[in-house]
Amino acid sequence: MRNFIKSGFLMLCTAALLTGCQTKDAGLTANESSSPQTTDAVSAEVKYDTAVNIELSDAETKVNGEMIANAATDSETGVYAANDIIFYLAGQGITYGEGSEADEHSQEEADANTVIHITKPGKYIVSGKLSAGQIAVDLGEDAETDPEAVVTLILNGADITCKVAPAVIFYNVYECGNDDTESATKDVDTSSAGANVILTDGSISNVNGSYVAKIFESCELNEAGTEVINSKKLHKYDAAFYSKQSMNICGESENSGILNITAENEGLDSELHLTLRGGNINITSGNDGINTNEDNVSVTTVDGANVNILVTGETGEGDGIDSNGWLVINSGSVIAQACSTSGDAGIDSDMGIHINGGLIMASGNMLDAISESSQTYAVFQFATADTGKKSILLKNASGDSLFQYTPENNYSYLILSSPELAEGNYTLWQNDAQLSAMPENFGGGHGGIPGGPKPEGMEPPQNGEKPKDMKKPQDGRLPEDMEIPPDDENPDGMKKPEKGIRSDFGEASTDIHIVSGGNQFVIM
Repeated sequence: MRNFIKSGFLMLCTAALLTGCQTKDAGLTANESSSPQTTDAVSAEVKYDTAVNIELSDAETKVNGEMIANAATDSETGVYAANDIIFYLAGQGITYGEGSEADEHSQEEADANTVIHITKPGKYIVSGKLSAGQIAVDLGEDAETDPEAVVTLILNGADITCKVAPAVIFYNVYECGNDDTESATKDVDTSSAGANVILTDGSISNVNGSYVAKIFESCELNEAGTEVINSKKLHKYDAAFYSKQSMNICGESENSGILNITAENEGLDSELHLTLRGGNINITSGNDGINTNEDNVSVTTVDGANVNILVTGETGEGDGIDSNGWLVINSGSVIAQACSTSGDAGIDSDMGIHINGGLIMASGNMLDAISESSQTYAVFQFATADTGKKSILLKNASGDSLFQYTPENNYSYLILSSPELAEGNYTLWQNDAQLSAMPENFGGGHGGIPGGPKPEGMEPPQNGEKPKDMKKPQDGRLPEDMEIPPDDENPDGMKKPEKGIRSDFGEASTDIHIVSGGNQFVIM
């Protein structure tokens, strides 16, 4: 198991941040008890005295101390068990869905899983172990528009494994946002979201999950009947921990609760917004560690949580964090490693990355430009991606290590940012070797840096679109009227740069000067 990386200057989830999950709708007001707060299920019951207590067990799951009801039993608690998991069934043909053979599971595999259904609003303390099963929250089809349809899962040492589908899934709860692209913004308030998770102080919860490939509700075939040309989705759940509505994850006052997610495909997903308000979230995933997937709308916000992501790349790709809308980092920490072998980024966003605070160490083989940053950051581009399992240290002028990072994956780009990164001189080390870096600070500091000011008269494309008059080169070819000069010549009398110097952008040096705002360097 990987250890979560902590630093003395990491910002913890304060009581004010935790209040974001303690809304009237969620009903998360802790009991004013003077009893010592421990981490077993009994103490959690004291802190959340109106919560339903679910003790998972392969032999006999209990709800409030009694044997769990089954699907045929009227349950006052709103919790029952059934063997009715949604999964991708093998051998169904092209009209069933888009899944490949690798996505399929037999009915026998599915029947081995027990689904713990939650069907009423409220707070649910979850502890114990379920070796083959799922927590499924579904308050009904009308829940999405009902502000009272709010469920909070209080993970208090829960261990859940599912090999045919997500191990935890919110199907139907209140949606506090909307998918309107015209009014979409990076500034969202998810405090009233219907899907909430709290990680109790001192607890460790483990979620090991799979996914469900796209299953059709209906489809249209071509004339030959050999190919699907149009379809409507019934089910598709890509992550081990999944919500169809906006979701909050929070810690308690000490921010010491841990959630470990191990995912066959993606790790932690929301179909709209995801706000990480606290706790320590460690994700090991075969594809994206975190994904929020509504195009040009979704917002992933890190606001006090400590997030540690390793994309193992079994699927052949994967960003650390991938937001199809915006990514906003306000406080806490993000340590994210993209897939070693694909062109993916440690942090990626279609509509913009905004760094307002926190510790960031993100590595990958693609750089997604940082749109705006009120906190100083540095991007290092390595000529070779053979960088994994080598320690990286950024030291200040006094020789103190400001960052220490030993990624497991190979990468070409490394992003570093923290409240302690200030203007000044630094040195960069890989293992015991001091590295030379050449600045790419076009225009004297910011013009060519992701997030820097644009040249005069240049307007950025809107909503991630390319300018209308810009044509994409075909098959990797250069424009017809563009010629490549011979190796020993340069156009218009421009001299070929000497070794270690790139035009007028600066000379490679072991002394790295960082300015306030954005910085980008090439490692020589």
